[in-house]
Amino acid sequence: MTSPQQPQPRPQPGAQPMPPSAAPTAGPMPPAVPPAAPESAVPPAHAVQPQPPQQPAPAQEAGTMMLQAQPAPAQEPGTMMLQAQPLPHAQPPAGTHPEPRPLSAHGPGKDVGTMLLTAAAPPQAPQPQPAQPPQPSHLTPNHQAPHGGYISPIPVRPTHLGHALAAEWTKIRSVRSTMWTLGVLVVLILGIGLLTATALSGHDVNPRIAFGFFGVMLGTLCIIPLGVLVISAEYGTGMIRTTMTACPSRARVLAAKAIVFFLLAFVITTLAATLVALAMSGMVGGREPTVDEWLRATVGTGLYVSLLGLLALAIGSLLRHSAGAISAMFGVVLLPMLLAVFMLGASSLQWLTKGLINYSVPNSLATLYGIPFLSDGSGPEGWTPLWILAAVAGCALGAAFLVQERRDV
Repeated sequence: MTSPQQPQPRPQPGAQPMPPSAAPTAGPMPPAVPPAAPESAVPPAHAVQPQPPQQPAPAQEAGTMMLQAQPAPAQEPGTMMLQAQPLPHAQPPAGTHPEPRPLSAHGPGKDVGTMLLTAAAPPQAPQPQPAQPPQPSHLTPNHQAPHGGYISPIPVRPTHLGHALAAEWTKIRSVRSTMWTLGVLVVLILGIGLLTATALSGHDVNPRIAFGFFGVMLGTLCIIPLGVLVISAEYGTGMIRTTMTACPSRARVLAAKAIVFFLLAFVITTLAATLVALAMSGMVGGREPTVDEWLRATVGTGLYVSLLGLLALAIGSLLRHSAGAISAMFGVVLLPMLLAVFMLGASSLQWLTKGLINYSVPNSLATLYGIPFLSDGSGPEGWTPLWILAAVAGCALGAAFLVQERRDV
């Protein structure tokens, strides 16, 4: 905006007229010229000296505002609050006619309406540096980062069989199917054993605990699938790759699985068989069992069932297929007895029939309890069935170790 028109002063005689280019602009203004004196007081023209323009402070034009950034009191560090403060108006000298100038959005000149942004960021407080963790004393020079680089605070320890055993124990107890299968195993051994003791109550049996193998024989139908699934389930889901990555030693992985499963099956089967033997010795009449018969009916039964499950684990490691390994193991347990039943009428195959019966899994369990199916003495007696199964399971497990090292995952 321009100032209202003011009457221009009449030029005095002898005064030099001001050229148009010397008209005051909107920039820094010279000091105001005092009003002209009367003609009688005007000195001669040669006595009029032009006043040198003074350099005033960089005054801003009318309407100019300056924004100063101040940190807000309640804001986070680095937050700025802009406050607008009007600058004092620069009054044009009296008797001048400031010319209107177009507003400029850029450039060094400050036009009317131009705002100055002065952002003054508050000083930043120095951020505390995190303390470097002390270097573990157990790290060997091989674990040192070159040229002072990053060193992981996680302790580096060489793995061993104990770590693999802990991992397999976590797997086998955290899978729901394992708990269900072991629960069914205990129910079958205890339930059928107690029902048999109740049925034989008041009868004489030599020894008293002889018919406790009925429940154990049905319990083997649970331990076989569990032994297969301990290893074949990881091959089916692909988790065996994660296991081998965490423990590159395949022999260690297989050994850990075999040890954990064998001990778990042995403890549970032995406890269940012991409870059945105690119940039958108190409910059934007859001859008291000897120490050897007690051990074969409890510890021997637990070892036999555990070795049978270990054989299933070896077959599952060789086949790497759950359904195929379970079918193969059921064939090993049930097929010899079924073939012997169908060949009973063939007199020329009596030797084969007796061999299938004597070395079948049901007859081996009955032999541990002291009542083999064939009492002619042609089959193994005492602890012999246990040693036979241990030899077969050992051969199968050795083959599994050999194949595990030479075959890809």
